[in-house]
Amino acid sequence: MSTASSQTITKSGATVVITHRVSEDKQAQYEEWLKEIGPIAKASEGLLDLHVVRPVRGLTDTYSIMIRYDSEHNLRRWMESDIRNRLIAKVQGLLIGKDEYRIQSGLDFWFMPEGAKAKIPVRWKQFLITWSAIYPLVLGVPFALIPLLRWLHLPESRYLDVLIATAVIVFLMVYVVMPRYTRLVRNWLFK
Repeated sequence: MSTASSQTITKSGATVVITHRVSEDKQAQYEEWLKEIGPIAKASEGLLDLHVVRPVRGLTDTYSIMIRYDSEHNLRRWMESDIRNRLIAKVQGLLIGKDEYRIQSGLDFWFMPEGAKAKIPVRWKQFLITWSAIYPLVLGVPFALIPLLRWLHLPESRYLDVLIATAVIVFLMVYVVMPRYTRLVRNWLFK
């Protein structure tokens, strides 16, 4: 029913990243299913936070659901529960592929290759790669974005500018830069 790849998690909390690919013609049904499973997941013991990152129309068909729990024990109890398994079986016909998830900590999901059976790179390498990816984005995105915001007649506001710029930077990091960058440097990362 589900495939899982996991890492050792600290006892202070754990995060699961669930990936579901849903074709555009079935996304409305999937959204209804989210309305059913969401409240049940939120009522499970130890849940701290639940976020759904929806597909960008015409760009991706992937839903990413990130759920944080206070402990790995409570997270695994939810992920392996009968109610979740029944709800996953119910939605399986809407998915392209299987219910896939990874349990991990921190920003490890950027550094975990597909299939996720490899080890996570050491933290100092994660730091260097993340820093070297964020630095040019922090310099370049505002430089290109601020004139666009003024051209669109959005009011000049440092807080609004930073809000929009950071949203664009995070979007680029998650969907564009890090997946490609980590593939490019994977030999060094996993030495």
